[in-house]
Amino acid sequence: MKPEHFVGLDIGTSTVRCVVGMFDQNGNNNPSIIGHGSSPNQGMRRGTVVHAEEVAESIIKAITEAERISGVSIRRATVNVNGAHVEGINSQGVIAISAADREITPEDRLRVEEAATIVNLPQNREIIQFFAKNYSLDGQKNIKDPVGMHGVRLEVDAHIVTASTPNMRNLDAALERAEVVASHHTVSSLAAAEAVLTRSQKEAGTLLLDIGAGTTNMIIFEDGEVQHIAVIPIGGQHITNDLAIGLRTDLEIAEAVKIEHANLKSDNSKQNVSVKVNGKTELFNNEELSMIVEARVEELLDFVEKELQKIKKSRKLPGGVVITGGTSKLPGLAEFTKNKLQLASRIARLENVSGLVEAVEDQSYTVVVGLMLLDMLLLPSLPPATQNHLNYKEGAKGFLGSLFKKVRE
Repeated sequence: MKPEHFVGLDIGTSTVRCVVGMFDQNGNNNPSIIGHGSSPNQGMRRGTVVHAEEVAESIIKAITEAERISGVSIRRATVNVNGAHVEGINSQGVIAISAADREITPEDRLRVEEAATIVNLPQNREIIQFFAKNYSLDGQKNIKDPVGMHGVRLEVDAHIVTASTPNMRNLDAALERAEVVASHHTVSSLAAAEAVLTRSQKEAGTLLLDIGAGTTNMIIFEDGEVQHIAVIPIGGQHITNDLAIGLRTDLEIAEAVKIEHANLKSDNSKQNVSVKVNGKTELFNNEELSMIVEARVEELLDFVEKELQKIKKSRKLPGGVVITGGTSKLPGLAEFTKNKLQLASRIARLENVSGLVEAVEDQSYTVVVGLMLLDMLLLPSLPPATQNHLNYKEGAKGFLGSLFKKVRE
């Protein structure tokens, strides 16, 4: 039977989140959120599993809460892959067209894509996703879909995402203990992009930054296709750690200082700030606090700039930068990013989602909502009674602009 409900599971460094959705029954073609859950996660370090049992417990708690709200039993979900071990590499595939009429068939397209996946990888790495950027046919470049065209030599330029096999096995072990099957694996940044980027942004050229607790996931779109993916091992926890060291206080107080007073706005004129934790009030110099936060965010954006330079896109993205993730709530971050990267920057917001939207409007839910949307899109067939929803599904596939391969069961 075709599923009527779709589940995203975001296994983050600090929190596990789960969202359940379905096709809206009101006929407005939007996915509708019917359940959500979250649980603190102590078993991850910078996006990778270090204590599978603790991660499994967090998964169970988040799923149980989502089941209670939605009334749906959850046994499978689309799950994110995170951590600095995730890397993107460019590849090319070439085949000859042997048919008598030289017409390109869907099978030929699959053959050339498979040819592009033949790359030399270490034994401890595996391919988790494949994105076809564009095709070339007998020297004619920048073809979006060659099927139905005629030619002799078909080529594809692709971006392949690889991950550490041991880290993937650890993630699978945590899921197995929680009795959840991963329908699909996808990088966090692609899920976030599905939730907040429009088709025009993906066509124009846009960088999405998902700044979480332990990592920052970045993805670059241009001409509707994924051009580059990277994971930077810096996130909101590093700001907290810096504040704990620089202000000579404990982590709990440093986290409270970050949440209540961290600010990147240039007009921040407070002399001192105070926080009250466990009935104890502490006073800190605001200028010192701002210097610590700015230094760490600037370091993060330096890494982002290096990734842009690597693919020759520094200051060359008309769609600018879209920022999401829990750390994106830092006041003044968009303006700070704009000045540092010399690109238009804004904080993301969810697109075309209905239902329990108020519960997931927080930036930290962007990835898990995107995972739920991808759970819809990656199904091999349409769900029941969704002829009215065909436009959403096909349109979303179009501006997703990416070929997924389920290379892991």
